[in-house]
Amino acid sequence: MKRGMTGRYVEVSTIGEKCQAYVPDPLPPHPAIEYDSMLRTQMDRTILALGRLDELISVLPDPALFLYMYVRKEAVLSSQIEGTQSSLSDLLLFELDEIPGVPLDDVQEASHYVAAVMYGLDKMKDGMPLSNRLLKEIHGVLLSGGRGSTKSPGEYRRTQNWIGGTRPGDARFVPPPAEYIPEGMGLLEKFLHDDPVPTPVLIKAALAHVQFETIHPFLDGNGRMGRLLVVLILANEGILRAPILYPSLYLKTHRGRYYDLLQSVRVNGNWEEWLEFFLTAVGETAEQGIVTAHRLMDLFQTDRATLGSKGRISGSVLRIHDILRSKPIVSISWVHQKTGLSVPTVTSALGVLIAEGMVREITGRRRRRLFAYDKYIAILNEGTEPIVDSRT
Repeated sequence: MKRGMTGRYVEVSTIGEKCQAYVPDPLPPHPAIEYDSMLRTQMDRTILALGRLDELISVLPDPALFLYMYVRKEAVLSSQIEGTQSSLSDLLLFELDEIPGVPLDDVQEASHYVAAVMYGLDKMKDGMPLSNRLLKEIHGVLLSGGRGSTKSPGEYRRTQNWIGGTRPGDARFVPPPAEYIPEGMGLLEKFLHDDPVPTPVLIKAALAHVQFETIHPFLDGNGRMGRLLVVLILANEGILRAPILYPSLYLKTHRGRYYDLLQSVRVNGNWEEWLEFFLTAVGETAEQGIVTAHRLMDLFQTDRATLGSKGRISGSVLRIHDILRSKPIVSISWVHQKTGLSVPTVTSALGVLIAEGMVREITGRRRRRLFAYDKYIAILNEGTEPIVDSRT
C-alpha cells in the first residue's frame, strides 16, 4: 500500500536559517497497516521466539545472573550505535573501578544505560505506569553523567535540533519544533495505553519506537531512549518476565537499513517494511539470547565438573567460579571481600583456574592484577565489537 508522507512539514527558523521540520501524525497509522502473509508469518515466528526466551527464564539456574549480563550487553550495543567505542569488557572494568581501554565518557554512557533500564523496570514493578513522567525520569538517569549531563537531563528540549549534517539546512532529518513535543508525546503515551484503539504488543513497540525517534523529544540520548522504550514496553506488557533481550545487536549490524527504514516510514508511509524489519530484529535476537544462555550453561556445567576433581582446594575453586559467573572480571582483593576467603587461598584457587585455561590474568602487573573468565566473556562479547562510524 502506498500511503505517502505520515506527517507534515512546518517551517522553522533556527541558528539564523530557515528549514522544514517534520511533525508526525498520531498513531496508529492511517490507513491501517496491511498484514500480508509474510508479515503475519514473521509475527508468529517472533512471538514464538519470545515465548521460548521467556520460558527459558523460568528454568535458568540463576535468572538474575543472565539479566545482569544481558542488560549490559544491550547497553553496550545501544551505546555503540550512537558512536561510542566501549566494549562489554570496558564496562565490566569500569564497574570494578578500573580504567577502561576507551574514553571514560564512552563507557559512562553504557553504564548509565544500565542504570536507566533498571530504574525504569523497578519503577514499573512498584506500580508506576509507562508514561511521559517515567520516560523523563529514566532520561534523567541516562544522562546523569558524561557527555549528555549538560543537555537538560529529564526535560524535553526547548530548542530545535536536527539529525545528521552540520546545520539544519543540510541535515538528514529535522524533528518537530519544541512547541509540538508536549502534544506529540502526550498522544504517544495514550497510544501506549491502547488509546484510541488496542494494539498488539509487538506492533505497539515497533510503531512507538519510530514515533519516539521522529519526535526526538530530548536534546541528547534520543536513540538510546527509543531503543530502551522497546524493552520497557515488552516488560510492561508481560511479554518477557525479565528483559534478557538485546535487540540492538540486530539494529547495530543492520544500522544502515535501520536508519533508512525510519526515514522511509516518515516520507513514504512504509510501515509494513519497517514492521517486518523490526519483528525480524526482535525474533532473531530472542533466538540468539536462547542459544547464548544454553552455551553459557553448558560452559558452567563443564567447568564445574572439571573443578570438582581438584582435591582439597576444590571447594574454594568452586566458590570463586561462582563469583566469576556473576562478574567475569575480578581482582584478588574483590574476591577476598566477597567470599571471605584469605588472599593466599584466593590466589591459589585462581592459579588452578588459570592452569585449567578457564581464567586469564589480563594486566601483566604484579599488583592489583585482574583476572578474566575468558570463555564466558568471549560468548557474551559476540557482536559487541565497536563500530568505526555512526549515523546518529
